[in-house]
Amino acid sequence: MTQQVLKLGLPAGSLKDATIDLFAKAGFNIVGMERGYFPRIDDPQIGLVVLRAQEMGRYVGDGVLDAGITGYDWVKENDCDVVDVCELAYSKATSNPARWVLAVPNESEVRTPEDLAGGIVATELVNVTRKYFKDKGIDVRVEFSWGATEVKARLVNAIVELTETGSSLRANNLRVIDTVITSTTRVIANKAAWKDSFKREKIENICILLTAAIEARGKVGLKMNVLKHDLDDIIAILPAEKSPTVSSLADSDYVALEVILDDSVERTIVPALKRAGASGIITYPLNKVIH
Repeated sequence: MTQQVLKLGLPAGSLKDATIDLFAKAGFNIVGMERGYFPRIDDPQIGLVVLRAQEMGRYVGDGVLDAGITGYDWVKENDCDVVDVCELAYSKATSNPARWVLAVPNESEVRTPEDLAGGIVATELVNVTRKYFKDKGIDVRVEFSWGATEVKARLVNAIVELTETGSSLRANNLRVIDTVITSTTRVIANKAAWKDSFKREKIENICILLTAAIEARGKVGLKMNVLKHDLDDIIAILPAEKSPTVSSLADSDYVALEVILDDSVERTIVPALKRAGASGIITYPLNKVIH
């Protein structure tokens, strides 16, 4: 019997390295990503194809791929007829959503989108930008930009460009006047594939593991032994929203306490826990956190 395989698209370009890292944290080993468009993954039920995020929605919608990872911005831009399975809070540089912003040169007299009436706006995200201005009732001409869009801000009236941190816009002396769309990374599925029980379960499993890997970022596990008469004092040191697991030990005078914390909190709490009487303190990194 032929083994069933889920055809999964991974994004090329700026999301590639972050995606490989995320899959590794989720327990998948991907090799050959740097050498071609058909990397290998250590799961015989998954076949990978690397595509530009801009194209992913079309290939998933047409059934060439069963599922893919792409940005919400490109799903909207291409009006893709797909299932939006889950949101993955990661991007090229940060865990924050990316924004397509309407920007003008610092020296421009434009202060609001309405000031652009009758002007020209350059962007790669043409359809979303046209809808943005149409919804606002502003008559502008939206032109496609073949990259290096920041440079064109001084050739046309404004640009719509993707940003995470705003550093590139600042470096080009550009000023943001509005956000056109906020985008996060998504797992999308072909509608027919989503109705197939094997493929749907496989896609859902991937989403669970990738989401768990994202949840584990910036967190550590913390274990310690505590004398029972010190337990209340120790728990009072922990963040109020954290509910630790408390377990009995062979020595009836002690209990074991375990909790998950943000790593930024852990480095300040551990010395306080030691001073309050905790012993055998262990901290460890996390690969996945599943709620």
